[in-house]
Amino acid sequence: MLARLDDMKAENSVTIDLSEKPSIGDYMVVTTGRSNVHVGAIADSVVRGLKGAGKTGLRVEGMRQGDWVLIDAGDVIVHVFRPEVRDFYGLEKMWSV
Repeated sequence: MLARLDDMKAENSVTIDLSEKPSIGDYMVVTTGRSNVHVGAIADSVVRGLKGAGKTGLRVEGMRQGDWVLIDAGDVIVHVFRPEVRDFYGLEKMWSV
């Protein structure tokens, strides 16, 4: 998945290991797209890659707006943000503690 993010020119990708925390998954990936269109394209690429890898039951929210797309793949949660939205929510700070 990280290679796919690199291919799509996602910026500042961070992987957070959640396996030691009581949480909603094993890993969280947070990344940034430059615009609403770029965020949507990155998210679409990630979803296609996960489906191609045999993941089922994916839940995706925020594709229409393109400010923040959440992809829930069960053990991995992917957040794709526009820069301002990522800064506002600060998920890395919240989950990296």
